Amino acid sequence: MKLTSLRSKEFQEELDTYHYSLKVSKKDTVEVSESGTAKIILLNKQSAFFYLSERLIPHLKLLQARPELLKKIVVDMGAVKFMVSGADVMRPGIVEIEVGINKEDLVVIVDANNRKPLAVGIALFNSEEMQAMASGKVIKNVHYVGDELWRMV
Repeated sequence: MKLTSLRSKEFQEELDTYHYSLKVSKKDTVEVSESGTAKIILLNKQSAFFYLSERLIPHLKLLQARPELLKKIVVDMGAVKFMVSGADVMRPGIVEIEVGINKEDLVVIVDANNRKPLAVGIALFNSEEMQAMASGKVIKNVHYVGDELWRMV
């Protein structure tokens, strides 16, 4: 594993381009951890973001503390075991869709009982289209609790 330091100001500029409502100060340490093909951004020694095809995506460990960084999809408890196995989100498992989701937006998937982040996904449809659907895949799962990224740092 290779660690490289980043200037907090440079990382803040990158966060701003993605419109993430997270502020990084000069006192924060920002590092990039590279292992194989995975690149994880550590903020104060904690996993905060990772890159997927050059796209900066919030890590679940950050989303557990700051779930408001992404729009939310709530799944029923029956879908949880599939989510933490890496399955994509199917429309029948969704009980709540936050308004304002656009196609290709990143979303955080949470369970109905605890409202804890289970996965990060990419919306395959906008929120209105998802609401109108009765079946089919609606979110592509890109990071979930227990996956390789979760275990890395």
